Amino acid sequence: MPRSVNTVAARKRRKKIIKEMKGAFGARSNVWTVAKNAREKGLQYAYRDRKNKKRAFRGLWIQRINAGCRENGVSYSAFIGNVHKAGIELNRKVLADLAMNHPKAFTAVIKKVVK
Repeated sequence: MPRSVNTVAARKRRKKIIKEMKGAFGARSNVWTVAKNAREKGLQYAYRDRKNKKRAFRGLWIQRINAGCRENGVSYSAFIGNVHKAGIELNRKVLADLAMNHPKAFTAVIKKVVK
């Protein structure tokens, strides 16, 4: 008896992955094994970099806060320590936005925190 293979489902699965890889360079867009491996690796990078994106933004916020603090004669670490002591519940994202876009408001926060 001949072996039964579900060709329809297999082709559908392969076409789906090939379609996802449309626009990729070279054989990655039309050769099944290359496309499958490239897609898998791309998904791994996407997962990893969703985490790294958060890390990168936190670093950027810290740099912006530090620049705003230095303009007012305070170090970043002293400022953040005093923010926590004062019980001010502004996160680094908001503080960085104040430092960049509203320097007067940021200076007011520094004066309230650092005595």
